[in-house]
Amino acid sequence: MAVEGSIPGAAAGVTFRRAGIPQGLIVALAGFFPVMAIVSLAPAVPTLLHHFRDVPAAHTLVPLIVTAPGLMIALLAPFVGWAADRFGRRRLILGATLLYGIFGSLPFLASSLPTIFASRFALGAAEAAILTLTNVLIADYFDANGRRLWLTVQSVLGPVLGVATITASGMLTSHWWNGAFLIYLVALPMFVLMVPTLFEPVRANEPAQAQAGDPEEGGFPWRAVARYVPFTLFVAILYYVFIVQGGLAFEAIGLADASHLGGLLALASLGVPVGGLLFGFTSRRLPIGLVLAMMLAIMGAGMVGIGLARTIALMVAASFVQQIGAGMCVASLIYWVSGLLPPTHRGRGFGLWSSAFFLGQFLSPALVGPIASGLGSVQAMFVLTGGAGLLVALVAALLRRRLEAVAL
Repeated sequence: MAVEGSIPGAAAGVTFRRAGIPQGLIVALAGFFPVMAIVSLAPAVPTLLHHFRDVPAAHTLVPLIVTAPGLMIALLAPFVGWAADRFGRRRLILGATLLYGIFGSLPFLASSLPTIFASRFALGAAEAAILTLTNVLIADYFDANGRRLWLTVQSVLGPVLGVATITASGMLTSHWWNGAFLIYLVALPMFVLMVPTLFEPVRANEPAQAQAGDPEEGGFPWRAVARYVPFTLFVAILYYVFIVQGGLAFEAIGLADASHLGGLLALASLGVPVGGLLFGFTSRRLPIGLVLAMMLAIMGAGMVGIGLARTIALMVAASFVQQIGAGMCVASLIYWVSGLLPPTHRGRGFGLWSSAFFLGQFLSPALVGPIASGLGSVQAMFVLTGGAGLLVALVAALLRRRLEAVAL
């Protein structure tokens, strides 16, 4: 439950509510909504292709239905972050959650591709707000220990929610060609829960250390942004390599059975919650710079292993290792960035982080596809990109104090 108290640096007489389990759970669960926008349509793509088979370029347009919201997040998240700092967090996340449920489910009532595209772009705008604001609220509501706890919970719950979403999507798609879009209605009861539970955090003035990234005291911490934006972009590009190309790596060693492949990928994905727990363990004991380096090293080592594997057993083992690193990835980045941003600039700062991460999602297939073609092998591409991850992990470990220079 939430309790009242006082906060250092706040105006005299100002009281605030201290966040607890209800706020942590709601924010952690809402943080899954942007992921659900992609995961929920994965089983529905063949059905959508069949329904729109007479539309010119359907094989290009239908997959874009899946990825369109991600592009909107990359474009709009910085503006959403600015609005959150200017006008507050609570009203924005409530409105975005309501619109997520409405626009996400709208294609169930639509029959034309342009209408579906319009609703998906609107959904992406809502997702930009939800992704940015859930990260901001975790940082606003909780101290370092609380952030670590709820980011770990989010990392462990994510795979469970992903499996549940895919299962529900498959069931709904078996009844209606656009049934998967009904999944987005889950945002409506979440909105009802948010109204009495979420509150506007008091953003106290923090010490000068929080402003160390900017030469003008109290100004936006551009030096911190210059550290985490390119780092996040690189990590996101690496993060999506396996998601997009992992199945092709298995195919390269002779596995052609789709059902067998699905089972093996599901087995490898068990590494994701392990990675979430590993983040929780290591972030309590190691500086965040070393946690970031470890995350990249594990992910890179798994990718190199995927590239070198010649048997299915070794491929699954290497993929499991890669998924451990992937399970650490998002939580480690958010935990790091939350310590670099003072409260007055967290919205804008996390907006830039969200934009960088989803730009990486967009760029990853565009970059690694030509690399694989140029090398003549998907596995050679995994070795190269995994090696790049290991190299950046080494640099991050050596320069960890610079990464943490403006951390709170």
